[in-house]
Amino acid sequence: MNSHRGLHDWVRLMALVAMWGSSFMFNRIAVMTIPPWTVVAGRIGMAALLLYAVVKLTGRRLPAPGRQWWPFVIIAAIGNALPFYLIAWGQQVVESALAGILMAVMPLATLLLAHFLIDGERLTARRAAGFATGFAGVVLLMGPAALTGIGGDVLRILSQAAILGGALCYALQSVLTRLIIKGDVLVSATATMMVATVMVLPFALWLDRPWTLAATPGALASVIWLGLGPTALATILYFQLIRSAGPTFMSLVNYLSPCVALLLGLTLMGEHPQPAAYAGLVLILGGIAVTRWQGRRLRED
Repeated sequence: MNSHRGLHDWVRLMALVAMWGSSFMFNRIAVMTIPPWTVVAGRIGMAALLLYAVVKLTGRRLPAPGRQWWPFVIIAAIGNALPFYLIAWGQQVVESALAGILMAVMPLATLLLAHFLIDGERLTARRAAGFATGFAGVVLLMGPAALTGIGGDVLRILSQAAILGGALCYALQSVLTRLIIKGDVLVSATATMMVATVMVLPFALWLDRPWTLAATPGALASVIWLGLGPTALATILYFQLIRSAGPTFMSLVNYLSPCVALLLGLTLMGEHPQPAAYAGLVLILGGIAVTRWQGRRLRED
């Protein structure tokens, strides 16, 4: 494992935080007038086209058909098609705050999986305490009112479970990407998105009949942004960050993303966070500091 995290890793992390932190809001806007399968097919298909164009312009080549495509099939299913749909479907009912709390389970699941599957990613007591502190900050940042939304009728419970399933898919993807994806980052990202498009497009065409929809301009713009930013560009950054810094470091995105949600609420939504929100932010940063201190100690040992 490469335990050194340099400036490039932190820049990639912050870019992912900005894009993925805003994706819940845009996802929520999109599914108001566009069914989930079409939202997913639109964002993945757009990302695949953009990435393929970049591959061609830079003189790269996709792998020849054969067994070497199987890793892309696995990551496309676990890391794109399934979680994108689960989260989009769940956000038809679940508000962004509760979705953020459910998604914060990912770092904890990633820690457990990495402990068993990746050399050097030990689940030490200090690291576990740091992530637990960060998770507590996420809960506090989202507010007690969001926690009261847990439970409810069957549809709401299923929607919450779907988002939680998406978080678990991302955790598994984080570890599997490190283990099975080799070669050029851009080629890997493009191949993965192409496979994911093939997986989801038939469902969108068959179930949603997107040519009959009356989507709002805001929903269409949201799908476009989700495809270009949080899907296309973020996929490249994701592969790079997993390879250079590891899945546990990448999972810090889930602690910092609520900060983006807070900023969007202040500047765009006219929200007025309670003092508990700022206390939650302090806990999140404190949890990150604890896990970072542990990394320095391991290197010194």
